[in-house]
Amino acid sequence: MTATAVAEPPARFSDLLASEWLKLWSLRSTVWSYVLATLVVVGFNAGAAYDRYRHWTDNNTADRASFVADGIALMYAFTTNAGTIMMLAAGAIGAVAITGEYSTGLIRTTFAAVPARRGVMAAKVCVLATVMTVYGAVTAAVSFWLSQAILAGHDAGVSIADPGSLRVVVASALLAPVCGLVGMALGAVLRHGGTSVVSAVAVLLVVPLVLTDDRHWAAVLDHAQVSGAWMRLVDVRYDAGGPGVPFPWTMGGAWTVFALWAVGAAVVTVLATHRRDQ
Repeated sequence: MTATAVAEPPARFSDLLASEWLKLWSLRSTVWSYVLATLVVVGFNAGAAYDRYRHWTDNNTADRASFVADGIALMYAFTTNAGTIMMLAAGAIGAVAITGEYSTGLIRTTFAAVPARRGVMAAKVCVLATVMTVYGAVTAAVSFWLSQAILAGHDAGVSIADPGSLRVVVASALLAPVCGLVGMALGAVLRHGGTSVVSAVAVLLVVPLVLTDDRHWAAVLDHAQVSGAWMRLVDVRYDAGGPGVPFPWTMGGAWTVFALWAVGAAVVTVLATHRRDQ
């Protein structure tokens, strides 16, 4: 009597999502990475707000009135330093999320169990994007609430209902998943932890530093960067048509840059491993 082999049914995408979710949280370092990154970013924002609160009386009455009238408090809701730290942390976490499997060899086991590589990578993208979005939302919301609560001690804080507040919070929250997906895409292409993290830092932070907005070509390249788009969305002093901005651009353009980086990184991640040996 000959035994008949029973073909295994293909893995459902929901199963792949569950598998990637378990992989992500199976390491204790994952939780601590998110907790530490949140504390550092919130700490930077709260520290800047407290410093402004502490030295409030150093400025004259006109400057204090201008601070309130111009909504400068929003710049303390998510500072440039905090944004830099978030980009660094999110890019590194995204890169390690995939290169960790290459370094341990687990990626071979994964692809042996599920030959549909694109499905596996798509699941990784979905899980990372979801977790990073939650992380970004919590960090941005806590930073906004804490910084404005500190400044409210001098009646200088703003509420989430004030013009521009929600935009700053949403843009800062989405900075995390966008940078995380960029890091993951680099990890999928380079497949080495250290190289991928360094490349993420270079793409997200170093390249924008060498670009300026005093030449048209440089301004266009700067506007196409993740950091440039984020700055356009959160800097309340930026007037798209005002003086001092040689090559202005719109908030719609900045949101488009965010979307293109996220979608492009996701596509690269899904396609990068399709025909490559592991």
